[in-house]
Amino acid sequence: MQIKYSKHIKTRITLRKIDYDLPKRIFEKAEDRYTDAETGHIIAIMKTGIYGKERDIMVAYKHDNEDVMLITIHPLKEGQKENRIQSGRWRKI
Repeated sequence: MQIKYSKHIKTRITLRKIDYDLPKRIFEKAEDRYTDAETGHIIAIMKTGIYGKERDIMVAYKHDNEDVMLITIHPLKEGQKENRIQSGRWRKI
């Protein structure tokens, strides 16, 4: 299995000044995974240090045949994860 980065996630990494390997680490080590009812993507969430704080960071991805395509990454705001779970948008895998 090969892990690929979309053009979008590469842009987000640059704009948000995120370590290039962080999305891959989140994909590989995340304990929390959800399906996103709105997009159909899988969401991996991991708490990690970023911008001087410990925060939940999400990576959206999809399986593309044998490979995995990481689509986007962003730090979650306080309560954002809980709100998406409660609304039914994210469902635990």
